[in-house]
Amino acid sequence: MKKLFALSLMLFIISACSSADEVPAPQKFREQRFDAQQVIDLKVNKIDVVSEFMPSFTRPNVEHLFPISIEKTAMNWGNDRLRAVDFSSAKKATFIIKDASVTEEIVKSEKFFEKDSLKYRARLAVVLKVSDTEKFANAETSLEAWRELTIPADTPIDQKEIYWKNMVDKLFHEFDARMQTNIHKYLNMYVDNSQYITDYD
Repeated sequence: MKKLFALSLMLFIISACSSADEVPAPQKFREQRFDAQQVIDLKVNKIDVVSEFMPSFTRPNVEHLFPISIEKTAMNWGNDRLRAVDFSSAKKATFIIKDASVTEEIVKSEKFFEKDSLKYRARLAVVLKVSDTEKFANAETSLEAWRELTIPADTPIDQKEIYWKNMVDKLFHEFDARMQTNIHKYLNMYVDNSQYITDYD
């Protein structure tokens, strides 16, 4: 009887371990990198990448729940795409993250058989400033990019994370192109070997 009990207990433990192995592991997401793209060389002696964004950790703000951080991805952009190339210069560039927030809003359905929705709005605001201490001159360009996403309110968390990741990827795809254009257009005199032709509008 004791042997039978011990055998049953062993089978239960093996079965339990097998069931645990079948549970899918949580997905791992990483912030985007931009080091595969052409670097923008700035005629400055130093580039600082800083963030002035302060998350509130309270709703409607939900950026802290995202599997990837807009703030960290923006810092990656500054570190990967901008490079100082004039070390004898008195000029310094500062890439400042002003906002990297995401808000969540519950959208109640007006139809009886339709589910409520969750609406997310991601916002990224940055400033790239060049300071010349010798000439006491400053120049800057700023950009605000945003993206919206609406999904069913009962979307499982693993699916939410996929939606959120895609949302941030698309946000930075737009930001990357627009910020590059802004730098060449408004800070062109500080871009080394720039081939950009200024279009005055």
